Parts: sequence; structure tokens; C-alpha cells
Amino acid sequence: MGERKRAEAAQALGRWVEPEEVLARGRELRAAVGHEAHREVLLAHDRPSVVEFVDASNEGRLPELVPLRVGRMLASPFAFFRGSAGLMAGDLAAGARTGLDAQLCGDAHAANFGLYGTPEGTIVMDVNDFDETLPGPWEWDLKRLATSLVLAGREGGVSEKGCRDAAEDAVNAYRNALRRLAAMPFLESWSALGDESALSRTKADDLLDHFTKAASKARRNTSARVAAKWTRREGEHWRFIADPPVLTRVTPGTARAVVDALPSYVDTLRESRYNLIMRYGVSDVAFRVVGTGSVGLRNYLVLLHGNGDEALVLQAKEARPSALAPFLNTAPVRHEGKRIVHGARLVQAETDILLGWTTIEGRPYIVRQFRNRKGEIDATTLKREDLDDYGRLAGALLARAHSRSLDPRLLAGYCAGGDGLDDAIARYALDYADRTCADHEELVRAVKSGRLPAEIG
Repeated sequence: MGERKRAEAAQALGRWVEPEEVLARGRELRAAVGHEAHREVLLAHDRPSVVEFVDASNEGRLPELVPLRVGRMLASPFAFFRGSAGLMAGDLAAGARTGLDAQLCGDAHAANFGLYGTPEGTIVMDVNDFDETLPGPWEWDLKRLATSLVLAGREGGVSEKGCRDAAEDAVNAYRNALRRLAAMPFLESWSALGDESALSRTKADDLLDHFTKAASKARRNTSARVAAKWTRREGEHWRFIADPPVLTRVTPGTARAVVDALPSYVDTLRESRYNLIMRYGVSDVAFRVVGTGSVGLRNYLVLLHGNGDEALVLQAKEARPSALAPFLNTAPVRHEGKRIVHGARLVQAETDILLGWTTIEGRPYIVRQFRNRKGEIDATTLKREDLDDYGRLAGALLARAHSRSLDPRLLAGYCAGGDGLDDAIARYALDYADRTCADHEELVRAVKSGRLPAEIG
């Protein structure tokens, strides 16, 4: 902890504050930046063209995978949105700001909420992608979530009113969750989880079947299953089975570089987990293409073996600077992997016990369990009534995530009496979804004209 943080902690611990005093400070901020201020979509004055943005965001990626990234973004406006967090960040920076900062997910679209397993085996749902995490305006995450619900609904054939209702319900659930969190003991609000009981609390019971099916699938999504499907024994060693272009072998030099980086990764784990990971031995390393926005980044799978036939698969994923960084006044980051890990630990109620960071051939990486009982509810496949429920659940989870870095009482004070906030951000989401559709059309034209290469896959 730095000197400034120590001084802040000493000052805070020296004075107890009435809850009403904190709520009042939030209400005062609302007087300066009203809820209606979040209605207007403003674009960055120096906003790049879509081709310029894509070209800039491809810098440093593996060039042979750039056409695949463009091809995946080409699939739909929602897919384009998933790969263009930096473009929206510039536009959000041009808009209203309340002055309250939280640790952001940074890319809080609907597909970045997912299921995963806790160390105790419980399946929970939470924000699960932190590549762009930084401290920043809480409203940026909420506007990105609301916009993604509109785009997901449109892709799934939901009416425009249904899309707007889902966006509005997400904001309403965010506000209601903050109100509940603001009234809870700190220890209870800090560890609130997104298990099945959250569906009832957020009036998202219609999602129960989706959650149950996704959770059942997630429980089977383990290292053992990956090893059974993707590896085979060759002599005395287990090896990944190549499946180009998604899963490919690496050179002996690259494999050695990845293995040599693991000791520094182990040093970033909490002490008891150091003892756990050191019981495993490395069997193989492979390269795997991942994600939409992450296509082209260096991403390795590391196969380890433990007790007898036990397999553990770790993922080492290249960590790039946050797409939000150019638009936020944050301190320089020494290690992008450490930034991501610290952000995840602050935002998630339960993080992967093997989450850490390292450096491979001079580049920063995060390391985590691969397929740690992970699952998803695909928002683009939901019917209108289910999209509403998904919006409510995601909005409540986002509020809980923000409350770990920003006093929920302060934020609840700002959001109180916020029917106008629900309407303002829902209207923003509809308009920004239109902007994204126009950007996607520009991408389509660029590919057709040959200005951008694209490979479907």
C-alpha cells in the first residue's frame, strides 16, 4: 500500500460517518449533474473512422490472425460492439460525468457476464472479463451494458420496445441493487454473490431454466474434460491435439519461454495457493485463438498433471493496455497483467484462486484456469421476456461489482428517485445502438471494398 493510500485509510478509520451523510453527498452530485444529462449521445470530436479504429486496434496483434478478428466483428453489430470498446470509450468521454469513479469492468457488455465455479463448487454469475478494467466513471459501464442489451435483442429478433425495456430494466435493477447494498452491513454487501437466489431478488425468475441449463453445462466444463477431448498420450508425455487454426502447436523455444515464465506467475499467487500449484508438473504448451476483441493476441494453454491422471489446464493470455486508458486520467501501469488481476480481485466477489500474472518474452500476461466450470447465457438468443430478466440480473450484478470500490451509499444517493435515469440511459442505449449499426455498416463496406481483410471463422 502506497503512502497516499495509507494516509487515506488512517483518515477514514478515524471517523465514523452517518449513512445519511453519505447519501446526502450523492444527492448533492445529482444536483450538479442531473439524471437527464445521461440521455444525450455525444461523439468524440476526433473520432476515428471505423477503418482507422480497426487498424489502430490491430497494432501489435499477430498479423496472420487479423483477418479472423475482422471477420468475427463483421458477423453482426453486436459482434462489432464486442470488439470496439475503445471506440465507445472515446464517445463516453465526450459525455456527462458524475464525478464518481469505480473500478470498471471497462467492457461491461452482455456477453461479459458469465457463470463460473467458486472454490467451494458453487456456480455463480458475475462480470467475467477484465481486459479493459481501470478506475473510471461508473456510468460508462452501465451505458455499455444497456447498449449491448439493445444490440443483443435486435440480433435475436426482439422488438424495439422490448430492447428498450431490457435496457431500462437493467438501469432500474442497478439502482434497486444499490439501494439494498447501501442498507446492508459492509461485510454482507462485500461478499454478495450472483447465485440462483439472485434471480428471485432481481425478479428474473423466468431466467431460472436458462441459468439451470447453463450451470449444469458449466459444472462439466473442467480441466479434466478439456484434457479428455483435446489431449492424448504420446509415449511418456501428454500432448495437446492440434486443431488449426484454433489450437496449434508451438515451437520448442516458445514452449520453453512459457514454462520459464511460470515461476514468476506462481510468485503472484497468495501464499497458500503457491503450495497448491507447485504440486503440478507441466506436460505441454499450445497456442489457442480466443474471443472476438482478443483475436490476434498471444494466448497459450498450459497442460499440467497432478495426482495420478489429474489434469489442470492454465491459460496465459497476453495483456494489452486498457482501451479506456487514453480517455482516463490514471497513473501509468507498470504491468498490464497485474492491472487486470487486481481489477478482477476488486470487482468479483469470488475470483479464480489461480489467477495471477507474469511476463513472457517481454510481454505482460495474465494466467488463470482455463474453463474453470465456466458457462454463459447467450443474450442474443433470449426472447423479449427473458431479455428483460437478463437485463435485471446483469444490472444488479454490475451494481454489486461497483459497490466494492465505490461506497454504495454514495452511489445510491445519486441514483435515488431515478426513474428519469432509467429513461435517460435507455434512450442513450437506443441511440448508441443505432450509431454502432452505422459503424458496422461502415466495416462491411470496408471489407467489401478490400480496405480491410476478413476471414470468417
